[in-house]
Amino acid sequence: MKKGQPQQQNSGTRLNKFIAHAGVCSRREADMHIQLGSVKVNNKVMTELGYKVQSTDVVHFDGQRLQAEKPTYILLNKPKGFITTTRDEKGRRTVMDLIANATKARVVPVGRLDRPTTGLLLFTNNGEMAKKLTHPKSGIKKLYHVVLDKAVKGQHLSDIKNGVKLDDGSIQADEVSYVQGASKREVGILLHSGRNRIVRRIFTHLGYEVISLDRVMFAGLTKKDLPRGHWRHLTQTEIQQLNML
Repeated sequence: MKKGQPQQQNSGTRLNKFIAHAGVCSRREADMHIQLGSVKVNNKVMTELGYKVQSTDVVHFDGQRLQAEKPTYILLNKPKGFITTTRDEKGRRTVMDLIANATKARVVPVGRLDRPTTGLLLFTNNGEMAKKLTHPKSGIKKLYHVVLDKAVKGQHLSDIKNGVKLDDGSIQADEVSYVQGASKREVGILLHSGRNRIVRRIFTHLGYEVISLDRVMFAGLTKKDLPRGHWRHLTQTEIQQLNML
């Protein structure tokens, strides 16, 4: 331990976990910031990765004081016309406007849905969880309901299942089928890829125009009893399921 650093105690929360729960970043990224000297405890630079934050400690990250926050999870059924970002310089409506009254915690969207896309969007202040749910190796599954401009050929469904070659590499769906009880213009597609605009790109590549795109399932969470434009907090059972992913 370097001279002038806070004395280590046995109890408390590990510094990287404290930073992650403050909504800054994941634990692994927090370790990097600690090693780079971006974190201060009681106005002293703290580079000890295993330091445990005490209730009396004051933690700063890049000059901003961090407050320990209870992990918060909010699920939104996003409508069209909102941008998935925490702020927009052009003054356009963002998804943060829709959950403005949901919590005082500093939550951020997990991943993104583009402006015309609707459906499930999760928010949290748990940086570690957000990192896990968006990391390619996690294989988090998302189910989309796609409406196209014309009937989808059966051969194209087979192509999507077996693999479609795009500019940035091949992509194949975990499952794909016509929506039961609907026309062949409507397709359900299950993917674990997090590549940008991947569903739209798949169908554009095959010669279709996406009329509407709705994410109906994300990481096991569904839109049941959640109307468009509304939000809710996750249940304890849902949080436990996310932790087990």
